[in-house]
Amino acid sequence: MHLRRIIASALPLGLAAGQVQTKCNPLQSDCPPDPAFGADHVFDFTSGPLSDVWETTAGHVSLDKTGAAFTIAKEGDSPTIRTKFYIFFGRIEIWLRVAPGQGIISSAMLLSDDLDEIDWEFMGSNKSFATTNYFSKGILDYHNGGAHPMTGMQDEYHNYTLDWSKDELSWYINQNKVRSLKAVDANQTRSYPQTPARLSLGIWAGGSPDNAPGVRQWAGGDTDYSQSYTMYVQKVQISDYNSGREYSYGDHSGSWQSIKIEGGDSEAKQQLNREPEMSMSDRFNGLSRGAKTGIITPSSAPPPSATRWSSSKARGPTRTPAAPSAAA
Repeated sequence: MHLRRIIASALPLGLAAGQVQTKCNPLQSDCPPDPAFGADHVFDFTSGPLSDVWETTAGHVSLDKTGAAFTIAKEGDSPTIRTKFYIFFGRIEIWLRVAPGQGIISSAMLLSDDLDEIDWEFMGSNKSFATTNYFSKGILDYHNGGAHPMTGMQDEYHNYTLDWSKDELSWYINQNKVRSLKAVDANQTRSYPQTPARLSLGIWAGGSPDNAPGVRQWAGGDTDYSQSYTMYVQKVQISDYNSGREYSYGDHSGSWQSIKIEGGDSEAKQQLNREPEMSMSDRFNGLSRGAKTGIITPSSAPPPSATRWSSSKARGPTRTPAAPSAAA
């Protein structure tokens, strides 16, 4: 059972339909173009801060040698990150370790501006199944979910993959296909996700006391906030099956055929291909032995004021790693 079904049964229809929203829906308005990805890249969360092509949309996500840690430590926590770019069909591989805990939901979601959606969801109280789902244009459909037997989700990293084309959508666990959906089988493509989407990764408490009883039941029960719960993501590989700078909607149909592709390299691709800025220590290590000796042991002592200036220049400015940016 998916959260949308619980919400729909507990809320008026208008409110239920608005649970997942975007700033501008191309089915209803003329919207700005979406920044494309147009690339293939592995984001290794064990090797440093979040790339500038990601944004934090809720809470705080920490990174260390284990990966990105999404932690619920108190009521109201729901740390989430999202790509700033969109893919127009593609392949996404996520190396993820599910958070344990009653009422705790680990998730990965592709969401389009017109509310096409593709999901992975994992319940902390269920160690036997991973769940998948999809929606089109924000329309609730109670028959789209799937449950897939597996073990060890909370004990180690597993690879969860989405392979999405205009003709077929497939879900894989550890490179084994567990589900596929042909576009023609989704209401003759009308219920098939088919517009540019961006990826969100996050964790939330379906068992929060603020949620309706049906939501808490679906999530496996009430969450015990005397403990903390962490989902880990080691790395993510994202491949966009189209290339360009921007994706825009040519009309209000929500059809993949209406999507226009602006040529050129995307801003995300340009950022990822830029040479990383070298630290002062890296610059020093790149010097020849003679140059290093000249800096460390000057041949003649300069005046005291010049000595202080030279030493300051040699050290260079102190750099502090940038924290992940926060965005609404």
